Amino acid sequence: MSKQSKDFPTLSRRGFIKAGAGLGGAAMLSSLFPAGAWAAGSEGLEKTALKFGIIPLTDCAPIVIAKEKGFFKKHGLDVMVSKEASWANIRDKVSLGELDGAHMLAGMPIAATLGVGATQKETITAFSMDLNGNGITVSNELYERMVEADPEAMKTRPTTAKALKKVIDADKAAGKEPMTFAMVFPVSTHNYEIRYWMASAGIDPDRDVRLIVIPPPQMVANLQSKNIVGYCVGEPWNQRAVEMGIGRSIITNYEIWNNNPEKVFGVTREWADKHPNTHKAAVRALIEAAQWMDQPENRKEVVKIISAKSYVNAPESVVENSMTGTWLYTKAEGPQQMPDFNVFYRYAATFPWQSHAVWFLTQMVRWGQIEQPINFHKVAAQVYRSDIYRDAAKDLGIAVPTIDFKTEGSNAAGWTLDKATAPIAMGPDRFFDGKTFDPAKPLDYLKSFEIHARKVDLAALAQANA
Repeated sequence: MSKQSKDFPTLSRRGFIKAGAGLGGAAMLSSLFPAGAWAAGSEGLEKTALKFGIIPLTDCAPIVIAKEKGFFKKHGLDVMVSKEASWANIRDKVSLGELDGAHMLAGMPIAATLGVGATQKETITAFSMDLNGNGITVSNELYERMVEADPEAMKTRPTTAKALKKVIDADKAAGKEPMTFAMVFPVSTHNYEIRYWMASAGIDPDRDVRLIVIPPPQMVANLQSKNIVGYCVGEPWNQRAVEMGIGRSIITNYEIWNNNPEKVFGVTREWADKHPNTHKAAVRALIEAAQWMDQPENRKEVVKIISAKSYVNAPESVVENSMTGTWLYTKAEGPQQMPDFNVFYRYAATFPWQSHAVWFLTQMVRWGQIEQPINFHKVAAQVYRSDIYRDAAKDLGIAVPTIDFKTEGSNAAGWTLDKATAPIAMGPDRFFDGKTFDPAKPLDYLKSFEIHARKVDLAALAQANA
């Protein structure tokens, strides 16, 4: 299926700037402006005036750049970008038809389709917006307690939650109430990531701490007000806390799971069925925007555009930290190299892998969000529409995977995906705890976790997947 690449480079910031060649050189540049009838105007489009929602996070960039750099317009679309206050707003407005489509958490279309946490509404994605992009940040006070509890664990990166476990145990012994952490939405990658990180150290996130929902832009203020002691959120809200001197970043989600899926572009199934050509035109525009963004020489312009008040509304210096290949754990330490913190096109980042959908489904089962047996692969195929992606991308001249599932956790370095229309350079995909996820064996994966809140009977789940 794939082969390991023995000479995959470890990129420095300088290497990040030079990495444009890895995007496909002349072939990629030609694909940015391909010839084709669909590029000439709005012929065949069912709808051209569209409204797409975003949350003010750096990974809203594909939609914003497609708007600001003319990729939507090139494909005959007149798009209004609507900044929304919360993920619940995004979900509800897409479901009700107030938004044609939106920047979504990777688990949101799955949850909407299954009716997890909200009224059921079939929702799909045919475009993955990015890989990585999140971090876990704690208050200065908690950070110091963790260093005091286990200084060796806190010196090691990726940093585990072992020191936090010792702090929690000490609080329990002293009869203190559980500490409060925040994430952005119940079916968010952030919820699953902070739970995964905690549980790997023996912390039960449903018993040993309080986990609450706070919209991303409000995280920093709540940390500063001491309403919470830590959070998992996307950028720029980790780096903002560090720059303000009120928190320390402990770990990024790139370190928890190298090149993990983060956001998607979601629409309802009903909307997609009614506007197939419009949908594919939007996907084409987003692919081209992602290609343009992953040329390193364009990243500073991306920073300038998305930092604006109408989008992320954050200082350019804060947005630039992660967007140009560095990460600030603490102010004293200074920026550290992390060239793959934001990946928009490289490593088949725009492809909606059904195996990613299966992983999210396992976490929904693990933490008790799915209460009835489901068929993992059937749901994945229903929601993550790789068929639409392939159809939209066929005229762009880009390499596209010919498979829908891939194993995660077995590649510590770069590798080559051969099961594609042309070989695709892929990035590492290791989990920080050494686990491997085989999408063909989701029940085995679920059984491997000692800490869980499952409500589905495993025998019934096995029967549903027989």
